[in-house]
Amino acid sequence: MSPAGDAQTSRTALRRMARLLGAISYPLIGLVSFVALWWLWIETLVDPESFLADWSPRDAVPALWDLLREGDLNRHIVASVKRIVVGLTVATVLGVPLGIAMGSSRWFNLTMSPITAFVRMVSPLSWTPLAIILFGVGDPPVYFLTAIGAMWPITLSTSRGVSSLDPQWLMLGRSLGATRIEAFRTIVWPGIKSDVLNGLRLGMTTAWIILVPAEMLGVDSGLGFFILDARDRFNYPEVVAAIIVIGFIGLMLDRLAQSLLTPRRRARRPLAISSAESAALQQQATLVGG
Repeated sequence: MSPAGDAQTSRTALRRMARLLGAISYPLIGLVSFVALWWLWIETLVDPESFLADWSPRDAVPALWDLLREGDLNRHIVASVKRIVVGLTVATVLGVPLGIAMGSSRWFNLTMSPITAFVRMVSPLSWTPLAIILFGVGDPPVYFLTAIGAMWPITLSTSRGVSSLDPQWLMLGRSLGATRIEAFRTIVWPGIKSDVLNGLRLGMTTAWIILVPAEMLGVDSGLGFFILDARDRFNYPEVVAAIIVIGFIGLMLDRLAQSLLTPRRRARRPLAISSAESAALQQQATLVGG
């Protein structure tokens, strides 16, 4: 390799190393700064005899280490993740078809918009009494609450994607004899994929926020239950440790969703076409069909 090529390779490697260090160092600086301010606040402004003194990192970090080392949190983490998966699945199964129907039918959208806006503005936790009456205690009410919270971001994002499709492409598909399934697979889905995936990501975030308070209602596992149990035992360092775990898992789920649900290439919607291009396509479709 020529000296110029070696120099270019070295510069590329240095840029990659700089990006990697930046990706690691900035979050680390933010984390260390947050813990330092948290510690400083407890040590300087809080009475050592008060309950708030038990929320210091000095006690919370060892408590978190003991919980992770002994595996006491494993059962609760698995239960919470299972509930978030089930709730998000139910929200997707209900929300995507509803969003497609609202985006593709004007009269259906006008009919359903007031209802969806009303239900969406009600806090999901407000449905707790109804959930308990319908499903009793245990996991089913938690599934219901997480699903009803995650459903609306999915529905609205899907509806927006469908309504943004260029109708001329759908007309062209029909003129070429495409069935409804073929039109959905080749025209509708590629055009709304990015919106549906963004809705899923927002829905998962909403469901995770709802999950913890929902687990404080009639279940015997999960991170929300663990917080209540630690509070009843007056073990506030474990409460803080559980809060840290909840935030960390939520962050990891969001990053995982961002990686899996965000298309690597931005999905392109069907482009708008001029009247002349539309006439040409219509003529071509006639010739093909005739």
